[in-house]
Amino acid sequence: MEYLYIKVLHIVALISWMAMFFYLPRLFVYHAQYADKAEFVEIVKLQEMRLYKYIGLPALVLTLLSGGVMIALNPTLFKVADSGLWLHIKLIFVLLFVIYHCVCGYFIKALGKGTCTKSHRFFRIFNEIPTLLVIVIVFLAVCKPF
Repeated sequence: MEYLYIKVLHIVALISWMAMFFYLPRLFVYHAQYADKAEFVEIVKLQEMRLYKYIGLPALVLTLLSGGVMIALNPTLFKVADSGLWLHIKLIFVLLFVIYHCVCGYFIKALGKGTCTKSHRFFRIFNEIPTLLVIVIVFLAVCKPF
């Protein structure tokens, strides 16, 4: 029963983390597009930092901790011989999400300092990466094809 409670926590934390991923890069688009509007930029900078620091970071930590606890409670999930290859592949994509999270932190700092040279078009494409990653992760978690 404790496994199911941890799984609920994992899913809720993941949803919160994804909410940040689906909105933060959109803020980057607006930030880059309207960089010449100082009052607007100040509001967006505040939103970016709060979203990253107060929603994204705790959600990241809870997602990773609860996922680790789920593996610890059911270590057979991790055994490749028992059709656990899907989990190994999923964890590679989770690592990509962690890297993406860190890159978002970099862009918050660069945009905040005014040193970011990326265009709003770049951020429109950058905004699509979490969608692609989450499609693969959900597919692997639900279908367990390997």
